Amino acid sequence: MSPRNRRKAAPAAQQDDDAELHTVPPGLWLMMLEARAPWEALALAAVSPWLSKMPSGDGHAVLVFPGLGASDLSTVALRRFLKQHNYEPYGWEQGLNLGPRDGVLEGCRQRIAAIHREHGAPVSLIGWSLGGIYAREMAKEMPDRVRSVITLGTPFTGHPKATNAWRFYKLVSGQHPHDEELLAEVRKPPPVPTTSIYSKTDGVVAWQCSINPARHAHTENIEVHASHLGMGMNPMAMYAIADRLRQDPAHWKRFDVQGARRWFFKVAHQPEAVTRWY
Repeated sequence: MSPRNRRKAAPAAQQDDDAELHTVPPGLWLMMLEARAPWEALALAAVSPWLSKMPSGDGHAVLVFPGLGASDLSTVALRRFLKQHNYEPYGWEQGLNLGPRDGVLEGCRQRIAAIHREHGAPVSLIGWSLGGIYAREMAKEMPDRVRSVITLGTPFTGHPKATNAWRFYKLVSGQHPHDEELLAEVRKPPPVPTTSIYSKTDGVVAWQCSINPARHAHTENIEVHASHLGMGMNPMAMYAIADRLRQDPAHWKRFDVQGARRWFFKVAHQPEAVTRWY
């Protein structure tokens, strides 16, 4: 049997382990392409009239977590977009995201509880990069208060060093990024509808680290063409976010790429799509 056939015959769990060993951080070319982030912001402004024609949301609350080293200032464009589409967006209000240091996670819990109490309904959570880890973990702890989770370029699986930010994370957070017990917990999906928006041209996080396993019917992966630094301003990511937030959690369905959408989006739901990077 050829190595390729042996790999196909291996159990899914073993395939996942093999994938981690072969996943490497994005190369220099992709890192250089991160310079296109400002153009994504300009593109969002240019296509705003088109995006404004999307159906309005139901007004529920959405809490947005910024990425590593960023603050609520980085999510202004995203929160403005959400407001324009009839949602009630909130920033995390904890300054720079320097990792889960003392008091940070408790602050997240309190923020979700306060917003839930104010609106009397579950809150959707959106997390950009490291912020997506917070969103996923809070949804696991507080599933009765969380409606859905959407992550943008979040490395919740794979090897911690398959990103170009792990050294910076270690420096500012004071934590070791390779805690096997913690990583095993982070890989588990929340019990609520969970969407991972990722890009194969991400210059910071290896895209394989942002793939939910296909075996969970309430999770999905949506590929867009975006930079890591510009994903929270990317027009296609904004479109996918608005589409996902309109989903009723009780009748949630995965993102449909039929029709014209197939020209702009790809999805990875089936096992063969998840393991395609070997």
